[in-house]
Amino acid sequence: MATKKTSDIDNAFAFGKANFKLLIAGLVILLVGYLLMTGGGSEDPNVFNGDELFSFRRITLAPIVIIAGYAIIFYAILKKNTDA
Repeated sequence: MATKKTSDIDNAFAFGKANFKLLIAGLVILLVGYLLMTGGGSEDPNVFNGDELFSFRRITLAPIVIIAGYAIIFYAILKKNTDA
């Protein structure tokens, strides 16, 4: 009958190395998604450039990348720690 000591249980972390790597990867993907969304402004307030503002990159690609980043972070939080 193998039981863990209470000190072993108290010292165990909820996140392992794999969880932290996934979490950091998700944060980097989020940062890339938000950077893809930036820009599209105009120097002149009287000029409206709709093609640049409503481009594929800002309207479609950036939100997909951001949702993927949040999904990876969600998975990293829920993934069971197997390092212990």
